[in-house]
Amino acid sequence: MRVVVGFQDTGAGRDALALGARLAASSGGELHVVLVLASTERATLAPPEAGFTRYLEQAALEWLAGAQEWLARHDRGVPGGATTHLRWAESGAEGLLEAARELDAALVVVGAARGGIAGRFRVSGVANALLHAAEVPVALAPKKLRSSPAAGVSRVTAAIGLRPGASDVMSASIRLADALGARLRLLSLVAIDEEGLGTSDAAAAAAHAHVSTVLEGVHETLPDGVAADTLVARGATFSQAVVAVDFAGDELVVVGSSRLASAGRLFLGATASRMLRELPVPMVVVPRDAVMGEQS
Repeated sequence: MRVVVGFQDTGAGRDALALGARLAASSGGELHVVLVLASTERATLAPPEAGFTRYLEQAALEWLAGAQEWLARHDRGVPGGATTHLRWAESGAEGLLEAARELDAALVVVGAARGGIAGRFRVSGVANALLHAAEVPVALAPKKLRSSPAAGVSRVTAAIGLRPGASDVMSASIRLADALGARLRLLSLVAIDEEGLGTSDAAAAAAHAHVSTVLEGVHETLPDGVAADTLVARGATFSQAVVAVDFAGDELVVVGSSRLASAGRLFLGATASRMLRELPVPMVVVPRDAVMGEQS
């Protein structure tokens, strides 16, 4: 699996680096660490004297070298090592998407913004732009993930709603589980008071029926060695339902894009946004009507 990490010389950047290294190493794939400098800085920040651009580039190259050193120091090595890239673009998101296209990446990894609760998400400007325009899956690393001792991925959880249209999530989740050597879990979250589904038992029964139907539909397509099970979590609110789930420290959660997303594009919907705020583990958001590329 070819993984592109959007790196910055910050804690969030190292969270993304840790997750990217984990995914690349677990899949026996490639890790590409990309640092994007805004091209507008050349015009708006450069002083009259020459040399500012060279100074900025040198600083960025030192940050990328620091990323390599961090991987080695924390034993986050990837077979074949990590490849670093320095790019100029109009925005961080644009630069990362260009790199993902050129490298035929399976996914792009970014970290949470500063200011969030430890172990939870607060979406940065770059991540927000990616989550509303990307053509490839985007993985979000929660704050402080860099401190986690987890080395692999034991389980991929596909978040399946009660509405039709789980194919994007299932396709991406199956391929991820296969590439990472992980178990597959289908998760349905039921918010009793928010979805008007009647009693708690009736809502849970509907959710169980739905995830069982989805599992039956994909069972014959599961690769050899990928085991799958289901879970229905319920709560008075969506947030309570998420909190009720037992997530492993080395788990990934996969969610789909909003129905508002254009075909082949990613758009983070309201439900996934609420889930994001409560998750203690990395989340992967997949584009609508698209499956992960051949490099996955």
